[in-house]
Amino acid sequence: MIPSPGTSERPRGAAWSDAPCPVVVLDGEGSVVEANDAARDLFARQADDDTAPGGLPLWLAHAHGRLGSADAPPLVAGAVAHRTFAAHPSPGEGGNVVWWLLEDTGQRAAEQALRSERERTALLAEVSGALLSSLNVDRCTEVTARMAADHLADAALIVAPAQGRRHWLTYAQAGGPVTQTAAHVDATTVPGLAEALQGFPPVPTRWIDPDGLPDWVVPPGFDGPIGSVIVTPLPGHGVPAGVLVLLRSSTQRAFTDGEEVFARLFAARAGAALSAARLYAEQASITATLLRELLPPRLERVHGVEYAGAFRASQDHERVGGDFYDVHPAADPAQETFVVLGDVAGKGLEAAVLTGKIRTVLQALLPLADDHQRVLGLLNDALLHAHQTRFATLVLASVRRRSGHVELRLTSAGHLPPLIVRADGRVEEADTGGTLVGALPHVTARSTDVVLAPGETCLLYTDGITEARGGPLGDQLYGEPRLQEALRECARMPAQAIVERVQMLVAQWLGEGRHDDLATLAITNPTGGHGALRIVDGHEDRRRRREQR
Repeated sequence: MIPSPGTSERPRGAAWSDAPCPVVVLDGEGSVVEANDAARDLFARQADDDTAPGGLPLWLAHAHGRLGSADAPPLVAGAVAHRTFAAHPSPGEGGNVVWWLLEDTGQRAAEQALRSERERTALLAEVSGALLSSLNVDRCTEVTARMAADHLADAALIVAPAQGRRHWLTYAQAGGPVTQTAAHVDATTVPGLAEALQGFPPVPTRWIDPDGLPDWVVPPGFDGPIGSVIVTPLPGHGVPAGVLVLLRSSTQRAFTDGEEVFARLFAARAGAALSAARLYAEQASITATLLRELLPPRLERVHGVEYAGAFRASQDHERVGGDFYDVHPAADPAQETFVVLGDVAGKGLEAAVLTGKIRTVLQALLPLADDHQRVLGLLNDALLHAHQTRFATLVLASVRRRSGHVELRLTSAGHLPPLIVRADGRVEEADTGGTLVGALPHVTARSTDVVLAPGETCLLYTDGITEARGGPLGDQLYGEPRLQEALRECARMPAQAIVERVQMLVAQWLGEGRHDDLATLAITNPTGGHGALRIVDGHEDRRRRREQR
């Protein structure tokens, strides 16, 4: 028993009797010999299940019993009546031990707050690092839901902005998988959700009745009733990125005001990352749509004539540039297929924009494609009236297959003349030339007719090929003589093989050096394989059948 105040057993004049902190004197058996007023008042407030026989706190009784032993703790501390103390023993009279209880409740609370703040700061840094490492919307949403469930609550739900009449819902449970689904939901059935989706501040957690939540808010397979809920918006860049809903089961303590404030900080980081990812996805979609109109087309055989093209931008990270080509198939084999290869002054996206305009104008002029001079004149007028300072060079080709041969009409407007690769390996330069397009009031051009026998090819190319600077010393132009020498080895090769070989040889010549845009387009009159029937516009080659007989 702890002696009551005024007992004669209290040693008058003891140093600890008037101490401001609780002090208790224990004998060798752990019984209370004396205690000052502060100790009596403190021990009277503790719960019965926290006390040892005699009214001493359990943790202090255990520490006293282990004094002098090898496993005695270096520091004795415990709680009494929701206050924490550090206990320090000192020798007393007659072998007794005087325990001085110094309160550190405030210090411990401050240390706990500091630890919590450090943990929250580390979590925010982890969230930022994890979210900013990806610009994929689904990935960012999944990471946000998982981290919210693991660190802030028992379960989390992200409600994305409406797409039509549906919302994408992302569910996560602590330590469990993340699931997504799209559903028609009524946001008004969750207090504050409709407002949060519009970016308004969240409603206080205490205003939300967990028992009134609709079933779609709770993740599939979540055990136990909901005891506490936080609904907070995910702020974006001017437009809300969605809403974060945090759920805590009834077996856990309710969300505190501090946790609610921290949940908003978490949501702010996540919302910024989600908004950036969504903005990037929208921009990427727009870019992809625009690039579809700027990228070189995929070429193949048309009416018995092989077409193949290859393009390499001046910068390896770019996909478009100032070089371009197009093949506009004729409606039937009796008509001419219109082919164009061009080079716009400049590089990169700005030059690619002008190539897009030129390709659009040429598309509109297809009904006049049989008159190359008129097409060039109308295109020249269009570029001059566009109030831009760039010009272009072009090669136009009208292609038609007739009686096993391919007839070409070629017209160069300030461009390098096409090269003709004969079946025996000879390389000829087409006799065509003219002035630039988009630079002078009038365009003059000279056309020429070329006939390709089976196995022969007409190669259109831009000056990036011949002006590629490289070689052993890195300062020599690839030049037309080297190109013609390479083409002599390409006799009777398919169109695709020819353009790939030219691009490969030029790339080897360049090495790591800088270069202009590189574009090549091959028009080939194909040959049938040995002992096989050639197919021309869906009909067997009758001459081959006669030879086999």
